[in-house]
Amino acid sequence: MTTQEVANKLVKLCRQGNYEQAIKELYSPEIVSVEPEGAPNRIVKGLEAIAIKGATFESKIEKINKRVISDPIVAENFFSCTMCMNIQFKGAPMASDMDEVCVYTVRNGKIIKEEFFYTPQPQMA
Repeated sequence: MTTQEVANKLVKLCRQGNYEQAIKELYSPEIVSVEPEGAPNRIVKGLEAIAIKGATFESKIEKINKRVISDPIVAENFFSCTMCMNIQFKGAPMASDMDEVCVYTVRNGKIIKEEFFYTPQPQMA
C-alpha cells in the first residue's frame, strides 16, 4: 500500500472506532508510539505493547460522545491528521474534550511510528 492508501484506511477505521483492526492491519511489528512529555506510557514499542496501551485507555472510557477525525495530509512517507473527541471517563463528573495532532511514518506499506501532539492532563495518583 502507498502512504496515501495507508492514511486513508487508518482514518476510515478510526472514524468507525475500529482501532484494534487498524493496528492489526496497518501497523508494523516494529511500531513505535510516542506521546507528549508528561503523558503516561510516553514511548511504547511493538504491536503487543501498543494493543495493551490502547486497551488500557479504552478501559477508562465510559462513553465517547463525539469523534471527529480530519482527512489525512500526506507528504512522502508521512501523514498527519487531527483527532478531536469528547469523552466521558469512568468516574469523572463531566466529559472532557481531547484534541490532538497525529503524525505517522510509513515504510513498506505499514505504519512504523505514530506520534501524538496534545497537552497532557495531570494524572491522578
